[in-house]
Amino acid sequence: MENLQKKQQQQNDTPAPTKVSFLNCIDLSNPDIHLSVSLLKQACLDCGFFYVINHGITPEFMEEVFAQSKKFFELPLSEKMKVLRNEKHRGFTPVLDELLDPDNQVHVGDYKEGYYIGVELPEDDPEAEKPFYGPNVWPEEDILPGWRQTMEKFHRETLEVARAVARIIALALDLEADFFDKPEMLGHPIAVMRLLHYAGQISDPSKGLYGAGAHSDYGLITLLATDDVYGLQICKDKDAQPQVWEFVAPLKGAFIVNLGDMLERWSNCIFKSTLHRVLGNGQERYSIAYFVEPSHDCLVECLPTCKSEKNPPMFPPIKCGAYLSQRYKDTHADLNVYNKHQS
Repeated sequence: MENLQKKQQQQNDTPAPTKVSFLNCIDLSNPDIHLSVSLLKQACLDCGFFYVINHGITPEFMEEVFAQSKKFFELPLSEKMKVLRNEKHRGFTPVLDELLDPDNQVHVGDYKEGYYIGVELPEDDPEAEKPFYGPNVWPEEDILPGWRQTMEKFHRETLEVARAVARIIALALDLEADFFDKPEMLGHPIAVMRLLHYAGQISDPSKGLYGAGAHSDYGLITLLATDDVYGLQICKDKDAQPQVWEFVAPLKGAFIVNLGDMLERWSNCIFKSTLHRVLGNGQERYSIAYFVEPSHDCLVECLPTCKSEKNPPMFPPIKCGAYLSQRYKDTHADLNVYNKHQS
């Protein structure tokens, strides 16, 4: 772990902030699954965040995906607005589109722009009628040649990493390793990739200005790839007053994985989702978040290994699609705002 910390400090151009959290590291190439399960369980009980390394996606391809993401965000705003987010949450999200922490952001949204890409389904597929399923929105090929192919490949490869992580989570919860591989879970998941760009705004929590407001993710797990710029902070105890925030050190080529609210419900709060936010320090920052949820019709109810007479289920069962639709509606701007603006 000491060598890992040194490597993190050396690879970052910016000096490390004073309070930095160094996370447990899960090596997916390690044949010792018991060690991986132990490290993951400790991370989930401690802070809900951990690194995943040697995941099978080459460093060269990761670099290419970030380069292509940058090309999109460097387009003029008028060009980006041609692929504006639709009601299926596919496409471009402008700065201030999302408001994650209304209590502290004084009704000013996140100072970030993004681009949603989901599992591609043709319009005539019966499943495409459901929220979060259907065709993606893509920039024109002549504007960004090869962009779609790069993003689709990264989406596919990251889903395989997520499935590998989910198998370790299942073992950590005393379930069969393939528990989350079922068709109604990660066999046909809602897997949403979001390219993110923070343009260099300086955050000021005292004024409610954030790159991304404090929140916990909605779903099962999130895999986050970042560049070298510090920005991500976590709060290990969301009930503490005052809250203590720590930066997470970027680790190039790794995924930072965190647990979502749905896994907290599923595990009956044995594994907790963790509050996190992004503070801008005046530098541009790029990241790619990959949100993994079960299928739209999956019933999320207390896992059999997570309840007992002394610890009965704390949450009622809920369909995944209904739960996610409400969470997205609560945090994103109404699309009519853009229709009025453009007209």
